Amino acid sequence: MFSPTLLFGILYASGLCAWSSPVVSTDYDSSQLVLTSGPAQPQREYENGELPPEENTFGWVDPRLNGGRLLDYTTRRLGEPMNVIISSLSDPFILTESGLHIYAKSIGFSEECMGLHYGNIHEADLGDGLGRKPEQYLARQEYFPIGGTCWESVRGGHHFRAWHQNGTIANSGAWFIGASQEEDSSKNHKIIPNGYNLGRDYLVEQATAGSHWQGVWWKAEVEWRAGLLERGKRGVNHGIEQDGLVAILTVYRL
Repeated sequence: MFSPTLLFGILYASGLCAWSSPVVSTDYDSSQLVLTSGPAQPQREYENGELPPEENTFGWVDPRLNGGRLLDYTTRRLGEPMNVIISSLSDPFILTESGLHIYAKSIGFSEECMGLHYGNIHEADLGDGLGRKPEQYLARQEYFPIGGTCWESVRGGHHFRAWHQNGTIANSGAWFIGASQEEDSSKNHKIIPNGYNLGRDYLVEQATAGSHWQGVWWKAEVEWRAGLLERGKRGVNHGIEQDGLVAILTVYRL
């Protein structure tokens, strides 16, 4: 009789079965992807960038499972990377629209200058059954104490767009965010070289440093994921390369 133990030994020796898998280190430098070994972890990167359905259990649902993508739609063909996800394992208040606005203030962002929108409305398909929907929030870096977001509109700086994953087939409650750094108004707010990586990293630094607003304190933990976005510039607006990493933030109330 063929022994199950013998079968497992064959699989293990052939590399088809392993006790641990590489994970992306949270000690991250945007110029370098660091892989470390550790105890058995859910696999974070898959061949051809495809994630299995069981990857739905991390406080968000991979949009690609239901026909969406991690690039928004800036034009018919091009998009900008949604390079930050605020997991629904976060403080429930932040998962509301008003809560996200207040949390954004705590990490140095706010509404547009005088409530006026500048630039195109981006759309995104989060694979939640709602198809392509327009951005639900655009936040700009707030220069304090002078100028606020009006100064960002003139000088340039960091900003992000956000979409809520709350459709009928993927109602995770997570926020998908496209963060970037842009030029000043004289250059029509074009994204700066490496601006997608820099914008993401700035937002993550602000969130993981800890923040507060009107007496409420938050602090985020980050996990870096490869494989959700294709690395490079194919399909990316302005032809700007990005490293393909997505920061998964879980924001806790202190």
